[in-house]
Amino acid sequence: MTEKGNNFTDLVTVGRITTAYGVRGWVKVHSYTEPMDNILQFPNWRLRGPKGWETYQIDAGRHHGKGLVVHIKGIDSRDEATQFCQCDIAVVRGLMPVLEPGEYYWHQLEGLRVVSHFQGEVYDFGNVAHMMQTGANDVLVVRGGADRRERLIPYLPGQFVLEIDLQAGVITVDWDPAF
Repeated sequence: MTEKGNNFTDLVTVGRITTAYGVRGWVKVHSYTEPMDNILQFPNWRLRGPKGWETYQIDAGRHHGKGLVVHIKGIDSRDEATQFCQCDIAVVRGLMPVLEPGEYYWHQLEGLRVVSHFQGEVYDFGNVAHMMQTGANDVLVVRGGADRRERLIPYLPGQFVLEIDLQAGVITVDWDPAF
C-alpha cells in the first residue's frame, strides 16, 4: 500500500487533505492546482505524515460542493481516513505537465529574488515567500529585502512583472518601493 521515501526535493506540494468525508474512507481535499480537479490526474500521491512522505494510490475522486473528495486505495473506514487529515499532498516533480513558454508553476517562482526597476533605480525586495490566489489575480508575497518589509505584488506579467529568469533566480518587477 505504501512506499516510504523522503526525497522532498523531487516533490511538489499540490494540495492538502482537510478532513474525513463519510464513513467509507473518503477524504476532502483542498487542491492547489488550476483547475482544482487537475490534482486527480495523478494516481499516486505522496502524503506527509508522522513517518515522513509515503506513497498512496488514489482510486476515485470527484467534485463535491466547492471542493473535491477522494478515496485512497485500501482505506475503507472513517477511522482509517482520519489519519490523513491535515496531510500535505505532493507529486513527483517530473510528472507535472510541461508548460508553454512564459508559463510557470508557483513552486518555480517561490524562493526567487525580486528586484524592482522603479523610476531608474534598482531595489532588492527580498524573495518570494509564497504565492497567494485572490479573486482578481495571483499575488507574489515577497519578504526579506533590505527594509525587511513584506510586499504583496500582483502577478501580472507585462504590467508589474517584467521578467522572470529562472536560471538567474530573479524576478524583475516594476513596483514602487513605498508600497
